[in-house]
Amino acid sequence: MGKMTYQPKKRKRAKTHGFLTRSKTASGRKIVQARRRAGRKSLTA
Repeated sequence: MGKMTYQPKKRKRAKTHGFLTRSKTASGRKIVQARRRAGRKSLTA
């Protein structure tokens, strides 16, 4: 049997889903805005 699917890496997570990455694209900024509006405790990973 193979290994589990999720092999967590902090750097990879931040690079893919982090605030700076979200801020770079128009759609990413929309995501952050929507999460702010929803009152999320954490906006990004």
